[in-house]
Amino acid sequence: MKRIIIALVIAATALTAAAQSNNEIGSTDKNLIKAALKGWHIRLSAGYNIGGTAPLPLPREIRGIEGYNPGLNLAIEGTVEKNFKASPWGIRWGIRLETKGMTTRAKTKNYHMEAWNTDGSGKVQGAWTGKVKTSVNNTYLTLPVVAVYNIDKRWSVSAGAYASYLLDGEFTGAAYDGYIRDQDPTGEKAEVTRAEYNFSSDIRKFNWGLQAGGEYKAYKHLALFANLQWSMNGIFPSDFGSVTFALYPIYGTLGFTYLF
Repeated sequence: MKRIIIALVIAATALTAAAQSNNEIGSTDKNLIKAALKGWHIRLSAGYNIGGTAPLPLPREIRGIEGYNPGLNLAIEGTVEKNFKASPWGIRWGIRLETKGMTTRAKTKNYHMEAWNTDGSGKVQGAWTGKVKTSVNNTYLTLPVVAVYNIDKRWSVSAGAYASYLLDGEFTGAAYDGYIRDQDPTGEKAEVTRAEYNFSSDIRKFNWGLQAGGEYKAYKHLALFANLQWSMNGIFPSDFGSVTFALYPIYGTLGFTYLF
């Protein structure tokens, strides 16, 4: 959490410094115009991420999704775009501070579980049949690089890749209203009122994936956009045994961009 606060303070300081430079606005405008004539554009974006951290495909142990809450997932991004002369193509890269989170409730059968009883009786491990509630709340510093194709003066599409570094991660949950069989589905059965788990410290620090989207330039300095980010590696290391299938962050972003 401290790292998130520091990042936000740095961002706020940068914006304040920009606002205090009004006496140099004339010179700045001239420089931006010169850059635009050479195909360079500076952009500042804000958006909302909605999606989930999910297995693909959905394993048979998960028999149904009973609830979903996307949470408040904000994204702030600064990018530079270079448009190639006499061509509809360009390239865009930048830096993004974003949160990817959700809370889900699911009904499971023979779901591998490692958790701790809330009654203090210790760890339970085995095949869980019952309900599970999971909360994910991860904050990333992301570096996207995408190719841009300008369809016309207003519409453009983009596609590329991104790499993310985890600043702060949370993966917690609880199992309730069910029973667990020791080690595997044929093991000894034990009733469990409620058991909780916390794998926040096991989340992988680096995440990467593919990104694609489109943008509509509504006004001279304002554009609306939609993106899809599809992770190519799970949030846990491949040798992590407490969750037996990979979980991939898959999120869409809706937002706006200020074009300098």
